[in-house]
Amino acid sequence: MTDAPLKLFNSLTRSLEVFEPIHAGEARVYTCGPTVYNYPHIGNMRAYVFADVLGRTLSWKGYKLTHVINITDVGHLTDDADAGEDKMEKMAAERAQSIWDIAEHYKQAYWADVRALNIREPAQWTVATDFVPQMVEFAKGIADKHCYELGSGLYFDVSTVADYGRLARAVTEDGEGRIESVEGKRNAADFAIWRKTPAGETRQMEWDSPWGKGAPGWHLECSVMSGAVLGFPFDIHTGGIDHREIHHPNEIAQNQAHCCTNGLDDPKNSGARIWMHNNFLVERSGKMSKSSGEFLRLQLLIDKGYHPLAYRLMCLQAHYRSELEFSWEGLGAALTRLKRMVMGVGPLADVPPQPEAEHPKFAPVLAKFDEAMADDLNTPIALTALEEALAVKKVDGGIKRAVIEDMDAVLGLGLFNLTRADLRIRPKSATITEAEIETALARRKEARAAKDFAASDAIRDELAAQGVEVMDGDPLGWEWRL
Repeated sequence: MTDAPLKLFNSLTRSLEVFEPIHAGEARVYTCGPTVYNYPHIGNMRAYVFADVLGRTLSWKGYKLTHVINITDVGHLTDDADAGEDKMEKMAAERAQSIWDIAEHYKQAYWADVRALNIREPAQWTVATDFVPQMVEFAKGIADKHCYELGSGLYFDVSTVADYGRLARAVTEDGEGRIESVEGKRNAADFAIWRKTPAGETRQMEWDSPWGKGAPGWHLECSVMSGAVLGFPFDIHTGGIDHREIHHPNEIAQNQAHCCTNGLDDPKNSGARIWMHNNFLVERSGKMSKSSGEFLRLQLLIDKGYHPLAYRLMCLQAHYRSELEFSWEGLGAALTRLKRMVMGVGPLADVPPQPEAEHPKFAPVLAKFDEAMADDLNTPIALTALEEALAVKKVDGGIKRAVIEDMDAVLGLGLFNLTRADLRIRPKSATITEAEIETALARRKEARAAKDFAASDAIRDELAAQGVEVMDGDPLGWEWRL
């Protein structure tokens, strides 16, 4: 175990807190996962890069990690504020496909992005439809004291728990303005935990319950799955900052009702001791929304010639609680930085690591790295420490490799599994082959050696016309890029 105590920002208390596990030597973490009605966009994936870095840091600090990520395949409405149609049912109707097929397709697409970004597999993926019987039992257990029935479903009365909305810090006398107005609701912020299938309609996903045929509410799912797998209270609950305003306060209210707990002055009463949220990825052209045709998903980045780990590095370059602005220039700069790191580990590729050995040159760099990660996952500083370690000269290669591997295990860039060829992604629009490029460059090299600069320039222009930039004088020595 490394030295600096791990401090994390708790959204519930709005303060930095030293991580103290509920179960000695263990860390139990729940992450709000995707609703599998469409491809995830890169802003969605920032949340999982953040959660992955958190999990890697906990492992690195010596904790036995149990990380759970859910898959929502029912119940999430088209408006996060508890209104509209079920996203899954809506997409299935639009595509004229089985809702189960829709869920499976987009679940596999999400998992492909997880692998491409080198995000570690959690201990368990919890799929909402696998837990519906437990959801009905959970709802039955809190219904008498905390819920009431309307024609549309079973609603949670937020006035029955202490400190409702403390996480969001957005409670007003009028309640939360974005929440659906339903006739008969006692409080504006009350939310459905079971939605009845409307008379005369048939849903593809519906189950029997004491309140009639229907489906669970989105908020109920996370309370049930996190409690079922990790037990209440568990250590850390993560998600995007958009969940902080409605979804997570509603989860907390359900957890309080289920556990018969009191107010939130004791954070454990919320179901989790620490609530952590990553900030938004901002993209000025508006292509972060899934409603905008060619929205920014990871495959689009790859199609344009960027390795997915350049996007992971781009995420690490900003603190998870800061807004991160996406631009193609910024992604290109991250790719160049990743190339430098891959070149830096190149000479160590065949050197066996010596993890037990030490060298005084690495002590300050390792201390800087440890202090950065222990300071609420300060990955921008940790990255500079990694680059300083790469720059250390005249040391045993095995020791250097072990140090780099140790840091990379936390940052998750997989540097020793990458080559120059891996990072040279072929854009989808490119028609020229790599062999043709290399042949042309060989001819150009001969022309330059013969001082036939006219021929050399002509070959460069031919390549440029086919989308190949010849990078003369490139300090990285990568020679060309598409």
